[in-house]
Parts: sequence; structure tokens; C-alpha cells
Amino acid sequence: MSDAAAGATALSDQAQKVLELQSRIRSMQATKLDTRALPTHPAIARLLPGGGLQEGSVYSVVGSATLLMALLAGPSAAGSWCAVVGVPEFGIEAAARFGIDLERLVLVPHPGDQWLGVTSAVADVMSVVVARPPKRASDGAVARLAARLRQRGSTLIVLGAWPQSEAIITLSHSDWSGIGDGHGYLEARQATVTVTTATGGRPRSARLWLPDNEQQFREVVPMRGMTAIHKATG
Repeated sequence: MSDAAAGATALSDQAQKVLELQSRIRSMQATKLDTRALPTHPAIARLLPGGGLQEGSVYSVVGSATLLMALLAGPSAAGSWCAVVGVPEFGIEAAARFGIDLERLVLVPHPGDQWLGVTSAVADVMSVVVARPPKRASDGAVARLAARLRQRGSTLIVLGAWPQSEAIITLSHSDWSGIGDGHGYLEARQATVTVTTATGGRPRSARLWLPDNEQQFREVVPMRGMTAIHKATG
């Protein structure tokens, strides 16, 4: 083969690689642009990146079963099927009070050592899956589950830490009301919800009723001169 022919072949190969790279980039961009947010309670949606729970993403919830139910209530009320894996104390009566549709809720309380396989299988058919890992998953298992979530468009909410979370949602500064001086019932709770994103932006916080005395989730009405959402300081 002549030098000219060899050079033409090399240029052709490079052009083909460029076309393949452009195709991959367009595919990645389309996937990102087509990602949709699930219906999420407005008080929490304002804190989340993208304005809601994104399909194909993972979120970590730390420190509150009530906060978990608040996250499930929006998608469930909108018609999404939800599953809870590895959380035997998940209360269905409380879930119903908070607006979670029990007819579209699947519970797998004791998956045992197969929790990761069960979570993956459930994610194939459910829009939102909650899981509490009993132990740390390997990097390979995490990557495979993430790929399946993206492919199926399912959202995973992990109780506890997870290495590829879109955001970490925590609850702090919780105050109950309704109880008197040694008597009465706990009726309502105010708490600070903070969302820390994987992109490294500053955390965002809001003061919420979780729940109020009518068993509703809502934002605490701020005092004059204050905003309901503020930058977290720690």
C-alpha cells in the first residue's frame, strides 16, 4: 500500500471514530434531556436538584421514616407503583394516612442476603423502590444497579449511605407539639430537611411540618422578613 493510500485509510478511520464519538455524545445528551421528574411534594421538590425525584436516579435518606413516606406520597398519589425492600417496621397504617396508595405498594420485609438481587428485580417493574442495605455493596454491584435504574427509569431511595446518590436528604432539629405538662398526645412535628447534592453545591434547607396536626406534609410559614428556603450553614 502506498503512503498516500495509507494516509487516506488513517484519515478515514479517524473520521469514523469522530462520527462514533459524536453519536455517543448525542445519545448521552438525549438520555439526560429526556430524564423526567416524578411528582414530588412541593415543599421537598424545591430542595431537590431538578425540582423533584428524577427517574433513573438514587437518593439517600438519613434519619427519618416519616421523611421517607413524605418522599413516597407524591409519586404514589400520582399513580406510581412503589416497593419497600428490607424495612420490616415500615408502617402501612401511617403510610395510608400520609397519602401512600396501599393498592400500589409492595413490601418485601425480609430479603435476606439476596437484598441486592431483590432490589434489582423489583426495580424492573416498580417506579419507585425503597431499600435499606444490610451491608455495603461492591462497586461492581452498585454500578450494575445504577445501569438498570437508568435503563428502566426507576428511582431508588436508599435508607442510609449509598456511593452514587444524586442527593442526600437528612432531617434535623425536630420539635413535636401537642403534649402538655406530663400529659397529652404528640400531634405534629416541625423539622428541618436538608438536601446535599452530589455535584458539590451548597446544601439547601427548609423547615417543614412532618406532619402537621392534620397529618399533612407542608412547609412552615416563615416569619415576616424570612424565607422558607435558606442556605444551610453547616
